[in-house]
Amino acid sequence: MADVPIMSADGVRKSFGSLQVLNDVSLAIGGGEVVCVIGPSGSGKTTLLRCLALLEQPSGGQIAMAGKVIAAPTPTGEIKRAARAARPSIGMVFQHFNLWPHMTVLENVIEAPILVKGTSRANAISEAERLLAKVGLADKRDAYPTRLSGGQQQRVAIARALAMNPKVMLFDEPTSALDPELRHEVLTVMQQLAAEGMTMMVVTHEMGFARSVGSRLVFMDRGEIVETGDPKAFFAAPKSQRAQRFLQNF
Repeated sequence: MADVPIMSADGVRKSFGSLQVLNDVSLAIGGGEVVCVIGPSGSGKTTLLRCLALLEQPSGGQIAMAGKVIAAPTPTGEIKRAARAARPSIGMVFQHFNLWPHMTVLENVIEAPILVKGTSRANAISEAERLLAKVGLADKRDAYPTRLSGGQQQRVAIARALAMNPKVMLFDEPTSALDPELRHEVLTVMQQLAAEGMTMMVVTHEMGFARSVGSRLVFMDRGEIVETGDPKAFFAAPKSQRAQRFLQNF
């Protein structure tokens, strides 16, 4: 069905011991959407992203992809099988790059397609070279991550996630570990992906990106979605007092 979201969270809760980080969060991501999630530190943004990426198991509620449940507090065999099938379709870009330092840029990008998807080495290399050119790093294919700037490493991380041909890309504050002058090169790549129709969910403090590139904005605080809607309308006139207070800092 055309109206089935690419990915959704339904009443998701997440606790770490006695600390409740997410409280009844529901969210649907449609094909081609760029959903930007903002909010103060500790509001649950990253935890929600990690639940969607199947890196954390929800304490309540469920995660679905294309209408199939892929995560729940007590997953059945069917849910586990659906999760295994869905995982390669979920691209994740972390705050701190997480590249393998002992591998070259090219080896970082081809590793998962070969091992997970069974792509031939020749085809994986061809696709990796295309993606490295796409993120402006064709000349760095044989370099090691330690020889790259932070912005270059993050662009390699994006190419690595794209190499799996994901249906959705999840970004966890992808520019927050970068110096200001390096943020632009990463945001430019992300803006290009958005223009090409990639489905994306971006946890970010880059308000300019959220306003100009996001198709929907989600404001979170204290483990809940407080407000959601059109980014330009949100920044012009946030409805909730919590969002108004938050935006005073920018």
